[in-house]
Amino acid sequence: MHSGRVIMASEVGVVDIPPEDVLRKGRLNPGMMLLVDFDKHIVVDDDELKEQYSLARPYGKWLERRKNQLNDIVDSVQESERATPAIAGTMPASNNDDNLENMGIHGLLAPLKAFGYIVEALEMLLLPMAKDGIEALGSMGNDTPLAIMSNREKLTFEYFKQMFAQVTNPPIDPIREKIVTSMECMIGLEGDLTETTEEQCHRLSLKGPLLSIEETEAIKKMNYRGWRSKVLDITYLKYHGRKGLEETLNRICAEAQDAIKDGYSLLVLSDRAFSLKRVAVSSLLLVGVVHHHLVKKLERTQVGLIVKSVEPREVHHFCTLVGFGADAICPYLTIEAIWRLQVDRKIPPKSSGEFCSKNELVKKYFKSSNYGMMKVLSKMGISTLASYKGAQIFEALGLSSEVIEKCFAGAPSRVEGATFEMLAHDALHLHELAFPSRAFTLGSAEAVALPNPGDYHWRKGGEVHLNDPLAIANLQAARSNSVAAYKEYAKRIHELNKICNLRGMLKFKEAEVKVPLDEVEPVSEIVKRFSTGAMSYGSISLEAHTTLAIAMNAIGGKSNTSEGGEQPSRMKPLPDGSRNPKRSAIK
Repeated sequence: MHSGRVIMASEVGVVDIPPEDVLRKGRLNPGMMLLVDFDKHIVVDDDELKEQYSLARPYGKWLERRKNQLNDIVDSVQESERATPAIAGTMPASNNDDNLENMGIHGLLAPLKAFGYIVEALEMLLLPMAKDGIEALGSMGNDTPLAIMSNREKLTFEYFKQMFAQVTNPPIDPIREKIVTSMECMIGLEGDLTETTEEQCHRLSLKGPLLSIEETEAIKKMNYRGWRSKVLDITYLKYHGRKGLEETLNRICAEAQDAIKDGYSLLVLSDRAFSLKRVAVSSLLLVGVVHHHLVKKLERTQVGLIVKSVEPREVHHFCTLVGFGADAICPYLTIEAIWRLQVDRKIPPKSSGEFCSKNELVKKYFKSSNYGMMKVLSKMGISTLASYKGAQIFEALGLSSEVIEKCFAGAPSRVEGATFEMLAHDALHLHELAFPSRAFTLGSAEAVALPNPGDYHWRKGGEVHLNDPLAIANLQAARSNSVAAYKEYAKRIHELNKICNLRGMLKFKEAEVKVPLDEVEPVSEIVKRFSTGAMSYGSISLEAHTTLAIAMNAIGGKSNTSEGGEQPSRMKPLPDGSRNPKRSAIK
């Protein structure tokens, strides 16, 4: 402005300004910056500001000379050394292979069972990702018990809930603001943050956090420009029992420190040695404990952490691993399972009848996973993976203090729960399902298929659901205004709440001296103080939005339109002049 003021606002019209006083105006687009220099009394725009810093040093030449590229590392290792044998049996190369019927997903039943894979995870989550390159979407909510309250064995990932910035709209739109987002990250030895030198560019650049099997094998066997990697076995002998888990955590921490002293640049936490006699420790527990151990020893920035594990396969799994310190992940069993799904015709072949190549399927799976991770990042207003790594933006729900303090120090945890012994028990039980001491009956479901407990769709004898068929039947019966039907529905929901949610375990604390009923307001007056939360029309639906308004008006309470407002027709009185029951009290 000619008057010397600079005004930055969310929209036009926030402040009344005479048009003749405006010197310059414009919009600050995503990714743009603005600098007001109070010493020089000037405003520096985006291009000039970025040019000033980008040309301060020869960053481009530094990166060209010093940065390690993953492709160069892969090329430095012979192709024969990058190949790794299939987990079980042989891999299908084409749809003309002999003995093709023995190459399907059933050939991986043991490792899949050992790490908690179920039918729904393969068919509802992984298939769309590998077939179409998109993340599977659902909108029915999650009405299964919390991990700590479930009677089934749960992975450590499931004890964590993602945190998010609590606003109506995403802090960052990963689609329209893609220009300011990035899944690329640098891993390996970090330099001194107070200095800017060419040596700080000597790191490994990754396009994303997910690595193929060939890329991981190349990293394991590399000796490139002074970089070497150390493989740490994260399995233990089954006969060690429940104590084996904690012993392995301590062993890996010691081995990680020794590897750093020996000059290794990358540590690969691998459970590839799991077998009939060896049990794998949760990859999330290992990442957390190694990350925090090295942080305490002031050695975390000297090495990169890569996870090669059977366990992770979903977006949430990848987010928790990266959030608690992993630099890269190779979900090798998932990759092999996707390949084998073609044999079972779950993934259709090309129009020519040939199988899709391994690289094609993996590329689609990685693409959908990376996009899913970026959506999670954007909910917290984070635009780059580098900023999310090690940030621990999760809340633990159902893990004991001993687990939190050792593996996830600093993560919010408001209730106690599973101990190391309980987590080890679950791991051993899953291992027993995969390698039973007594052989399953030939042809039985246990022998030829994965478990299907109904995590997403209710199944008789499977996982408990808050909205089970009996509860839904009672709810539908209650629509007839039957008091008896509603009481049956309420009774059923209260029973299920006790085994599904923490709130179901709460009880009212009765007063020692009870207040006489004649001193208490009647129910009809109490409900007038009720109000709904501010849920906008766009966040729910027309039916839900109007139903809330009708219900609140009926009992004398208040409904809230939220910032989206409501239709003008809902403001108009009814033909008889009475108030429209769809009109919200709070605008």
